[in-house]
Amino acid sequence: MAEIINLNKARKARDKAEAKTDAAANRAAHGRTKGEKDIAEARKARRDRVLDGARIERPDDEPA
Repeated sequence: MAEIINLNKARKARDKAEAKTDAAANRAAHGRTKGEKDIAEARKARRDRVLDGARIERPDDEPA
């Protein structure tokens, strides 16, 4: 015979686990020091400059 479960407890446990994963994601995104944020921003800016510099510009009338 199958085990009887309380659906309210199952729902609350599922919601609690989901809240824990959301909290972990928020800690990772917002739990950084100002220096770490500045370094990440500088790395992103450098990556964007390198990618924009390597872009090949083509005239609009030339087929790709």
